[in-house]
Amino acid sequence: MFKGTYRHRIDGKGRLPVPAPFRRLLANEGADRVVVTVLDQCLAAYAPTAWARLETEISSQPAFDRRVKALTRVLASRAADCELDVQGRILLPGALRQAVALVRDAVVIGAFSRFEIWVPETWDGFLRESEGLLDDVAFGLPWPIGSLPVSPPPGPALPQAKPSR
Repeated sequence: MFKGTYRHRIDGKGRLPVPAPFRRLLANEGADRVVVTVLDQCLAAYAPTAWARLETEISSQPAFDRRVKALTRVLASRAADCELDVQGRILLPGALRQAVALVRDAVVIGAFSRFEIWVPETWDGFLRESEGLLDDVAFGLPWPIGSLPVSPPPGPALPQAKPSR
C-alpha cells in the first residue's frame, strides 16, 4: 500500500523521481513500470497489477451503461505506461503533465493502491477543502475504523485527583 507525502522536482525532460518507499513496493511486485492516468485534479499511478484489478472491476460493470462507458473512455484514453529508469524516475508524457498543469514541482502522495502526483498549490487547496470533510470519511463507521465506544470497566470508580490547595 502506498502511503506518505513527498515533494519532488520534475526535470526538464519530464522525469519524476518515484519516492524510494514506492519503488520498493513496486520492486516487491516485480513491477518495472506504472500505468499513469488523469484522475480528478492529479495524475494517478498504478502498479500493473492494481491497474489490471481496476480494468477487471470496470469491465464487470454493465458495458452499455453511459457512466461506465464514460469512465472507461476517460481513464483508458489518457493512460500511459511509464517505465522506471535505473535512477527510479518515470517519464511523464507531456499531455498528462499539461492535463493537470504539472510543470516543475510535484507532491507525490500515497493513496493505498495507487500513488498520485499533484501540483503543490492544487494539493494544498485540496487539503484545505478536505479537512472540513473528515467527518464524512468514515461513511458512518466509527473513526478510527474499528474503534468502538469504550465504556468504563465494571467495578469501583477510579479515584479522583486530590484538590489542589
